[in-house]
Amino acid sequence: MQRIYKILMIATLFVAGGCKDILEETPRDRFEPGFFKTEAGIRGGLTGLYSGLRRLYGQPYYYNATETGTDEYTYGQQADDNFRKADLSGLGIPDAQNSRWDVLWNTAYANINSASGIITNGTEANMPAALIAEARFFRSFSYFLLVQTFGGVPLDLGSGILTYNTKPTLSSVRNTVPEVYTIGIFPDLKQAVEELPDNPRDIGAVTKNVARLTLAKAYLTYAWWLQNPNNVPTYPETPRTDPDGHDAQWYFQNAYNIALDGINNPGPYALQPTFYDVNLAQNDRNKEIMLWADHTEANAQYSESNITGWDGGDGQNQAVWMVTWYFQNLKASSDPASWKPADVMFRTVQAGQSYSRPWMRMTPPVDVFTKTFSNKTEDSRFNGTFTTVYRGTWYLNTQRTEARLYGANLMPIEKNGKVLSFLSADPGGINYSNSTYNDNTEAGQLPGRADYVVPLDKISRSIYPGLWKLGSYRKSTDYNDDKIASSRPYNILKYSEFYFVAAEAAVKGASVQAGRSARELINVIRSRAGKWKFDVAENVEKVEDNSAAMVAATPASIDINYILDERSREFFGEGYRWHDLARTQKWEEYAGSYRISQTAGASPVTITRQLPKYLYLRPIPQGQLDRMSGDADFKKAYQNPGY
Repeated sequence: MQRIYKILMIATLFVAGGCKDILEETPRDRFEPGFFKTEAGIRGGLTGLYSGLRRLYGQPYYYNATETGTDEYTYGQQADDNFRKADLSGLGIPDAQNSRWDVLWNTAYANINSASGIITNGTEANMPAALIAEARFFRSFSYFLLVQTFGGVPLDLGSGILTYNTKPTLSSVRNTVPEVYTIGIFPDLKQAVEELPDNPRDIGAVTKNVARLTLAKAYLTYAWWLQNPNNVPTYPETPRTDPDGHDAQWYFQNAYNIALDGINNPGPYALQPTFYDVNLAQNDRNKEIMLWADHTEANAQYSESNITGWDGGDGQNQAVWMVTWYFQNLKASSDPASWKPADVMFRTVQAGQSYSRPWMRMTPPVDVFTKTFSNKTEDSRFNGTFTTVYRGTWYLNTQRTEARLYGANLMPIEKNGKVLSFLSADPGGINYSNSTYNDNTEAGQLPGRADYVVPLDKISRSIYPGLWKLGSYRKSTDYNDDKIASSRPYNILKYSEFYFVAAEAAVKGASVQAGRSARELINVIRSRAGKWKFDVAENVEKVEDNSAAMVAATPASIDINYILDERSREFFGEGYRWHDLARTQKWEEYAGSYRISQTAGASPVTITRQLPKYLYLRPIPQGQLDRMSGDADFKKAYQNPGY
């Protein structure tokens, strides 16, 4: 593991100055071991760990790896092989060379070694325990991501188990899954819970409850691994027994208990009053968000991304680009009497959260809208997740002077008026020929409507709702360049997940506290989902409370499938889904097939995926194998079976 075990070479440093400001950053070329024996060095090293989050969360290929091939996303019309193969629908299989889980492997091990440097040297120098606990969190968090993805992974980077390594090494040995959890994850997280403060030392820094949530999720995931309900193989091969002598039920119970501790001792965190508030760009970094990969439009250095023009650094947040179709291709007429096409949309972040840069690499299948989000009237989460109406923003281009344009049926479209709408149901009679009113997309027209239309049950890989919740946004009023990556933070951990972890553990048999059954916990989230504040599609205030109806509709007894459905409604498109389906071993059940129309308006066809069980473990990246010493047999044994 020669390359990934080096010290993190490019990092940015937080200059701590109290909790009044978001962490300020200054670049540094490298960390030397002695640097971690000073408090300034520890703070600097921690900044490198926080900045490392940007290389995962919002990174488009890692985003693809966590979503494509699940029930939430398939490949879009402009997808390259990275996305088509990830879909596992007959266009190839991810392997050691093309699987984009390499993004995780390389980033995680750089962070692990930096964290070990802080822990080893900081402890020797008697540095503040709370600061060292932040490094413990990051080391365990990285190992938790790795073990879920690859199975057993190395704990020794060349200088000993969980020891800071400064000398590149060409040898590597994989530990087993139980060893990774009981040596590399649980001890660090438990110590972090004890030593981290309730409140962050700076805005965005990790706290006691951040560690609690991660520990509860790790206990939950390990319990499922021990139970192994569908006989999914593990590697390196090892008995499904716990070195500490606990069974799966012990871990489910402790996942429940720790999640309840997080709910009962919230610290600075809280649920937002509405689902809309959670994801509104102007409300970023709200109390529900416990950990995020930060970005800013104010400074390219602090964002590790460009803030004007094209291209940026390795930490760009481009995830939402992948799931955005080419809405800017829409055209209307500049003449009310005859079709003279004029651009209606142009690329601009200034238009608001609904208008991110389109790349069309990923599209949601039809069943997202017919099953997952079947309730679109009482449940606000469909409205607060997707962009289903695209409006005329031509007036934001100072070179365009039209007061109005003309859409389907040559009917007028005013500034910010609807140009295209996705319909909850197919009313029939939609004309998709585009023979007269050629909007330049696959959308159709209905008599009496100026906007083009597509039913949600007949979307295609070329035209589908965008992901409003992750949409780009700029405070700057003079900005009309969409080439930069999103300057919004990418959310990683949310306070709401405590309720889901506890509910899932309860469904798996954990003894529950009074008033905290699985149904009661899920109903806290469902009740919130019934409260409306704003209608994203109609772009108007909407104050409506359907919480009683939402609670009443929850089944008297809920199972793991119901929790998975609720998790998708709550966290759709945020990079949770593959981990959820892998943890519960429900991947084939939920994503073994999906439906999509070949062109908008056509009856959807069913696409079958091939999901053999070996795919539950992703391939060790080829770059890792190439860097190691050893013959072909050794490297074959190092690789996960099936690849």
